[in-house]
Amino acid sequence: MKRLTLGDIGLSGDTVIQGLSCDSRQIEPGYVFAALPGTFLDGRDFIPQAINNGAIAVLSTSGAQTQTLPLLASRDPRLDYARLSKRLYPDQPETIVAVTGTNGKSSTVEFLRQIWQSAGRASACFGTLGVRLADDLEPMSHTTPDALALHRTLSDLEARGITHAAMEASSHGLDQRRMDAVTLSAAGFTNLTQDHYDYHGTPEAYFDAKARLFTELLPDGRPVVVMVDDEAGRTIQDMCDAKGFDVRSVGWAGRDVRIAEIMPRAASQLLTLVIDGDRAEVELPLAAEFQALNAVTALGLAMATGVTKDDALSALSTLSGVAGRLEIAGTTGNGAPVFVDFAHTEDGLSKLLRSVRPHVEGRLHVVFGCGGDRDTDKRPKMGAAACRHADDVIVTDDNPRSEDPAAIRAAVLSGCPDATEIGDRRAAIAEGIARLKPGDCLVVAGKGHEQGQIVGDTIIPFNDVTVVQELLS
Repeated sequence: MKRLTLGDIGLSGDTVIQGLSCDSRQIEPGYVFAALPGTFLDGRDFIPQAINNGAIAVLSTSGAQTQTLPLLASRDPRLDYARLSKRLYPDQPETIVAVTGTNGKSSTVEFLRQIWQSAGRASACFGTLGVRLADDLEPMSHTTPDALALHRTLSDLEARGITHAAMEASSHGLDQRRMDAVTLSAAGFTNLTQDHYDYHGTPEAYFDAKARLFTELLPDGRPVVVMVDDEAGRTIQDMCDAKGFDVRSVGWAGRDVRIAEIMPRAASQLLTLVIDGDRAEVELPLAAEFQALNAVTALGLAMATGVTKDDALSALSTLSGVAGRLEIAGTTGNGAPVFVDFAHTEDGLSKLLRSVRPHVEGRLHVVFGCGGDRDTDKRPKMGAAACRHADDVIVTDDNPRSEDPAAIRAAVLSGCPDATEIGDRRAAIAEGIARLKPGDCLVVAGKGHEQGQIVGDTIIPFNDVTVVQELLS
């Protein structure tokens, strides 16, 4: 951490700042407390606790009651919190790419990391799954971490010799200005479907939060890679074209990297791509169309950040999947595979099941549920998507949190009334496995890599892959 005094940040005195936090419980003697107004909690209510813990100054709105402590008054305290975090941790990898969108962020940044690594770049990625380096995985608490944690992470990566970092940019993180002080080299967009309306309120507000990455955060003239297979992607492309970014579009409708054909194989797919007018074939060692979409987005970002086309294509043929993203958890004695995936939106579940279908000779089974204290409108839509694309559906519990699990299941079942209802997730997975015949396939969706099930205020140890493997054994 860089040495700063109160005088360095516009306050009087030469007291050295020992740390910074927006959580009063983490304040120690010599820290600055960022009292940030929030959606559910107001940080200004916790100023007395921060003072008791040894805070030497408060960053907050004008008029915040700080007793005798100096106040760093701000019209936009979240933005100034991000900027102060950057001043305390100014170092970062020379190339940073941010990827936003509803689905595919985790896979895209991990695939980009692998392509960079294959091309000889010292690389890392971070987001939902944690901080991933070539030989290490470290957990994180948020898809896009708090501004201080974000800059501390970037500084640590730079100190470890990382030159290229790819990060997920969530709508919450963008809306709350967690990334506003990061110097970005390029940005990517995957897709936009219904999610997090409980926080953003409207589809327009959700889109605007994602679009901030391009309209406000990315420096002028930098490369942008956009998956243009949905309306939101095409809108982002038009916005970025108008701003003069170096825009590269990818996907089935891509003008720079176009998918011409996908031939599914047992556990892979042969991609025919048209890159800047030239055709290329590569076997992607991953199943499902959405994996191909994520891979070509990563391919575009790799090329936009200096990797040659040949090196990037070569790396595609060696990509390995991401934990909990169409991860094969095991195979039954009769040869039926069981996949685990994080899909937790209508679009994500639809794409998942449609993508798996070409690899299935028999019946496609799915076990899934919806989380509590989250967007309620998507529950019947996810139920309808499951019934539309799978042959057999079992509705179970996801993370009910503070809600009644039976009420959540009922909302899902209103979209697929013929589905089987089994509240206990382990029992539901067991039943799904028991129904498998030769040529069938089971997909367990919704939780993916997660290691626990949230029931009320309790986190019960639970991992879909582990449970599947225990049941199969």
